[in-house]
Amino acid sequence: MKGSCLCGQVSYEINEPIRTFQYCHCSRCRKFTGSAHAANFFVPPTQFKWLTGEELVGRFEQPDAKYFATSFCKNCGSSLPWATQGGANIVVPAGTLDDELSIKPQRSIFWQSRAPWYEETCDLPKHDTRPLKNT
Repeated sequence: MKGSCLCGQVSYEINEPIRTFQYCHCSRCRKFTGSAHAANFFVPPTQFKWLTGEELVGRFEQPDAKYFATSFCKNCGSSLPWATQGGANIVVPAGTLDDELSIKPQRSIFWQSRAPWYEETCDLPKHDTRPLKNT
């Protein structure tokens, strides 16, 4: 499967199987994604390869965090895969994939830290395009 950043200058490839696919509701993931949670899956480093633009990949490590880091495209700011500090896994933001995933999310973690405004999406109205004003 292949993935890329928003501007397309950075691309990567992963090989299945995927270890775990989860939503993380911790405050760090919410800050980095700007969303209610991060949707990440994990693969071993041997199943991951940068195809283009590796020199454009930036990395930020939270000094007091044992397992958290982030990677991003230095050109467009998109989230990108990153190696865990111990190097045992590559964390892949699911939204960066260009291809379809073969599995669905398996769990939500740090649920007690979820945003107070977060609502499960099952009962929210659904639209195939941007809705008209006031609908």
